[in-house]
Amino acid sequence: MRHFRHLTPERLGALFHRPPAEFTADAPVSTLAMALGATLYSPATREELAEDVRKQAARGVVSMVLCLEDSIADADVPWAEENLVHQLGALAEAGSGEELPLLFVRVRAAEQITGLVRRLGPAVRLLSGFVLPKFTEDHSMVFLEALTEAEASCGRRLFAMPVLESPQLLHRETRPATLAGIAGMLEKYRERILALRLGVTDFCSAYGLRRTPDMTAYDVQIVASVIGDVVNVLGRADGTGFTVTGPVWEYFRPQERMFKPQLRQSPFRSGRAEEIRTALIEHDMDGLLREIALDRANGLLGKTCIHPSHVAPVHALSVVSHEEFCDATDVLRPERGGGGVLRSAYTNKMNEVKPHRAWAERTLLRGEVFGVAREGVSFVELLAAGVK
Repeated sequence: MRHFRHLTPERLGALFHRPPAEFTADAPVSTLAMALGATLYSPATREELAEDVRKQAARGVVSMVLCLEDSIADADVPWAEENLVHQLGALAEAGSGEELPLLFVRVRAAEQITGLVRRLGPAVRLLSGFVLPKFTEDHSMVFLEALTEAEASCGRRLFAMPVLESPQLLHRETRPATLAGIAGMLEKYRERILALRLGVTDFCSAYGLRRTPDMTAYDVQIVASVIGDVVNVLGRADGTGFTVTGPVWEYFRPQERMFKPQLRQSPFRSGRAEEIRTALIEHDMDGLLREIALDRANGLLGKTCIHPSHVAPVHALSVVSHEEFCDATDVLRPERGGGGVLRSAYTNKMNEVKPHRAWAERTLLRGEVFGVAREGVSFVELLAAGVK
């Protein structure tokens, strides 16, 4: 797998100072967690699920969640499980030469984990793990035990992606104890935790709220306070933390494809950048772009996505800029190990070696997975390249 893999070598060379590196489902946890990028959710009830997976892989999707929980009705669960097993079986029979995304199943009950692994048989090789709903200390031990059992029975590594979305985490009076309990459980199963996902829609639901297209999750103070506390306790850069992914963006338009022909034209032509920015804003993408930027500023990596049109912006904004790369490499030069302050290569900021080290290490890992843009290449060019 590789981000921007659909680009020709010539196009990669024009856009990237360092192109994205290849990785596999067997890569280290730190690499896979960074590489998730825009994780696209799809209901397991879709009759063309196997073809959907192939189609999204061709469009640059690197991680997908096949959902058996909130996206389908309770009465549809048995059929959704049957469909999921059938569709993954069809994908497995098609051959191992296909380049598929990292695939996860979002379950609603722990017994679904062991049951699905048993029913999938050899097709379980396509699975990278499971998404665990409403994760708390009291509710989720049974899910992690089921994952351990399933992993042993199929003989392959299976990751967990817990979803933090419970009322106990949201409510101020129960949040500290809930976070402490979650932290303890995650530490116990650290080798199986790929990333933590945030259920912001559930947080809003508890107060009858829904953010509008011009508001980010960080504009809703109740939600922003939870995100801050989750990162504070579970997202630390001292080796005790985990990858925390950005919340879902709910809005899209069917006619959003209208700006794709514009993006297929050369973005290097004079005046194209502003034209494309205008097209994005007119199609309700401005809020998404602002939220992705705020995710990064608040320590979140990647994003939950429910529409294919959200994937390209997430990945374009995940590419490390040439300026970021220069700053990070300067900070991490061996001769700088003793600390100190230096002027940036772009001569526009201070790089302080010790305080900026963790940021620099994370930035270079992101650059390895998503690539480093050439000097002067902007988000607009990268977005144009990512739209298929």
